[in-house]
Amino acid sequence: MTIGMQLNLQIVTQEKELVNEMVDSVTATTTTGEVTILPEHIPLMTKLADTELIYKIKGQLYSLAVTSGFLNVEPENKVVILADSAIRSEEISEAKAEEAKKRAEATMQNEKLSKTELLIAEGDLRKALLQLKVVRKRKTHL
Repeated sequence: MTIGMQLNLQIVTQEKELVNEMVDSVTATTTTGEVTILPEHIPLMTKLADTELIYKIKGQLYSLAVTSGFLNVEPENKVVILADSAIRSEEISEAKAEEAKKRAEATMQNEKLSKTELLIAEGDLRKALLQLKVVRKRKTHL
């Protein structure tokens, strides 16, 4: 790796582009394990698991809760993340995530749910649990 070389990181959801900046590294959990991308990484396309995505700029760590999607490492040090949903760790409200978890769990107790409604509730629960994990981890590492 050449000193001073960086990655162009883009993180995009259906709603908006959350990140578009030069970073030193990107770490995330894929469906096959954790991966850290550094400058000059070989091209790679992989599916993301629900993950805390961490990127580093000049020694400073930044974190997002990302619910699935894809990570694509392109030539010329470009990393594109297409995420189902993503939120910066500092924007996560622990109280709201806890309430979303309780709502999803309560919804899943309803025996009259359609398969689609059950899948939506399961997705909401996964998202809430990930946000709680990320926000609690960030609180202990401050």
